[in-house]
Amino acid sequence: MIDDIRSACDEALAAVASAHLDVVDQLHAELLGKRSHLSGMKAKLGSLDAEERRVAGSALNQAMASVSAAIDERRAQAQRAALEARIDAERLDLTEAPPVGRRGHLHLVTQAWEQLEDVFVGLGFTVAEGPEVETDWYNFEALNMGEGHPARGEFDTLFVGRSDNELPGESGILLRTHTSPVQIRAMLAQEPPIHIVAPGRVFRRDTPDATHMPVFHQIEGLVVDRDITMADLAGTIEAFTRAFFGEEFTSRLRPSYFPFTEPSAEFDVRRPDGSWLELGGCGMVHPEVLRAGGLDPEQWSGFAFGFGIDRMAVMRHGVSDIRDMYVNDIRFIEQF
Repeated sequence: MIDDIRSACDEALAAVASAHLDVVDQLHAELLGKRSHLSGMKAKLGSLDAEERRVAGSALNQAMASVSAAIDERRAQAQRAALEARIDAERLDLTEAPPVGRRGHLHLVTQAWEQLEDVFVGLGFTVAEGPEVETDWYNFEALNMGEGHPARGEFDTLFVGRSDNELPGESGILLRTHTSPVQIRAMLAQEPPIHIVAPGRVFRRDTPDATHMPVFHQIEGLVVDRDITMADLAGTIEAFTRAFFGEEFTSRLRPSYFPFTEPSAEFDVRRPDGSWLELGGCGMVHPEVLRAGGLDPEQWSGFAFGFGIDRMAVMRHGVSDIRDMYVNDIRFIEQF
């Protein structure tokens, strides 16, 4: 009888495996119901002696449990298939199809922005962000440009709010004039070592012309650690120059002045034809700026650098007028 039970179990399992998913709910009655082959064998157990009945009964129970488990698995497959079919039937394609024969692409500035991020991330920096609407303290005072500092006149700030009940010394609200406030926020938010770049949009009261816009983009770099020197700054600028422009380019530093760095420098890039192009400013982070960031300048030192992303795009693509990048003339945009 054991052989009959095994044969009946194998036939039932084969029937479950080959059954169409639409009829899976009928399998239980057909294979395990009162009229099924396996159930019919229960009546034969009474003709066996006690030991044979015990062995055959155990084998029959195991066979019916195996068939029941197979039916449950087949039912689960049917439910999954039904759900997948419903999802496919109700799927909506929300993809915005571009016009035939024309596809959009990233703006020139966005291209330069992402390329610069990729280069600096490859050099070990992380990308940091900060608000475009800042306070006077973050934008000027913490960067060693107190009230009345002559350097503040170079920025020609756009203030967006100053409370009537503001007390002396409290900061007005403004559109940030550079991405340098991210330096302060980074130093206040984390312990050194700090290696960040901060790309972003900045605002100044400039009249648009071939080289200036009132809204433009900068990228700021900051490194703070122990025993950082100008040699580290020069090496980083050189590594960036070669990584972004190519091995045939090199860089140099020229003495300059910025209130938030001391000593300060301008950095230039030498092109393959031997000409030099001014790129941006840099220097060692001023001790007062470190203090504003909550760091002891006796223990920590650092360097910072920054330059215009728009200028990078203009230089890379040979654009003669920066305003051309923002007038949305399709004849200009399609060139890039």
